[in-house]
Amino acid sequence: MSARLALAPRLTLASTRRVFQPPPAIYLSRKPFTSLRFQSTSTSTSSSSSSSAPRQPYVVNGQTYQLDEWSNTPPSILSKVNRNIHRLPSHPISILRQIVEDHFSSHTALSPSTPIVSVHQNFDELGFPPDHPGRSLTDSYYLNKEYMLRTHTSAHEVESYRRGLDKWLLSADVYRRDEIDSSHYPVFHQMEGTSVWSLDQLHTLPELNKELAAQLEKCPIQIEDNTKISPSNPYQAHHDPIHAEQITQNLKHSLNSLIFRLFGKQATKDGEPLRVRWIEAYFPFTTPSYEVEVWWEGEWLELLGCGVVMQKTLDQAGVPDKAGWAFGLGLERLSMVLFSIPDIRLFWTQDPRFHTQFSAGKISTFKPYSRYPPCYKDMSFWLPQGAISDTAGKGSGSVAGGGGVSAAGGKGRVFHENDYCEIVREVAGDLVETVTLIDEFTHPKTSRQSKCYRLNYRHMDRSLSNEEVNELQQKVQDRVVEEMGIEMR
Repeated sequence: MSARLALAPRLTLASTRRVFQPPPAIYLSRKPFTSLRFQSTSTSTSSSSSSSAPRQPYVVNGQTYQLDEWSNTPPSILSKVNRNIHRLPSHPISILRQIVEDHFSSHTALSPSTPIVSVHQNFDELGFPPDHPGRSLTDSYYLNKEYMLRTHTSAHEVESYRRGLDKWLLSADVYRRDEIDSSHYPVFHQMEGTSVWSLDQLHTLPELNKELAAQLEKCPIQIEDNTKISPSNPYQAHHDPIHAEQITQNLKHSLNSLIFRLFGKQATKDGEPLRVRWIEAYFPFTTPSYEVEVWWEGEWLELLGCGVVMQKTLDQAGVPDKAGWAFGLGLERLSMVLFSIPDIRLFWTQDPRFHTQFSAGKISTFKPYSRYPPCYKDMSFWLPQGAISDTAGKGSGSVAGGGGVSAAGGKGRVFHENDYCEIVREVAGDLVETVTLIDEFTHPKTSRQSKCYRLNYRHMDRSLSNEEVNELQQKVQDRVVEEMGIEMR
């Protein structure tokens, strides 16, 4: 189970229900289809070509992927494919990964070599319905209708179980079209872990759980767990309830131990125990399912999602005689908390002032170096006549392929904020710290919608001149007008 399902604000896929349709033959969209204008698509490319450039296939790690109406991955995203920051020994993401792997020392550590997976592997194998919003072109990066950049590490879940591995941890970079702010980035990292047992091994769980519980009793940890098995969070019908309860207890003991490993030393320095809270949840891959929170700096912080693995997933992997648990967490989210890193863009900087602060195996507090001043620029525009807004990608109505201001079931057009942010990223890269909707207005006579976004430009390593920012802002404006059909105010 991936961290896409671990953290509700960012990663829960099941929070909305929208009818998804494949790209229609004719649609009102970013014009021409943005990804089809990328002349060079190798992972070394960092900028897009002009709209008159010929349509060239994607070339990633020596493999060629032909373009079609689904292709929407810009070179700026492909340039991140081989960065592998989660494998750099002294990088915070890697340090956290190593600590979790050390804690679960009996688990096999996996790290798939490529983020490119089939659409079948990313969605169909895991039981995502055809109309699931996660399949939308406004949410995911497609190379074509058959291949995409994985949106979660769970894309490798079935193949890992199929290998016969009973205990494994899998860490990888994942890709998602998203908003722009200090905690969101289109490339981030997830870790998921699992333990499964064959049915004839489940009798060993009571003794194992007893040992884990005894170890936790020695730790200054206070666990709040009022979760119950209910129709909304049930055991699976074909699971023996006794076995399911034992698996659930093993899951809880194992993760409580991990959380104490990560947070215990810092949280208990004032003599108070570490507080951990379990909450019932819903994830497509597990039932019963839970979210886990820790009391950190005066508030409850979501850490991860977990649960008993859906038996149909194990059946799909060819191991129907096994049962167990899985969890997923976001490495950036935890690293930002544990290392006190204020901006997610810092994980991608190559500035030595960042990297020299960290060493393998040690959680240390990030000391900010010179924070350069921001430069705010506002962009106000009218949507095309008749267009409707799907500002956060969560509106009602259909999600038409192509994104941008696109056809929506034949009833007008849709403005997707993710598409707007994607253009900003393509033009300005990581120089934009945040994109915030600060005003929206509907004309009382024409019913035409207006939006105003504030773009906060801030370089991580130097000051930006007003002239530089004005030039970038104009380029963003030109691209938005060209590709989304909006009218500047």
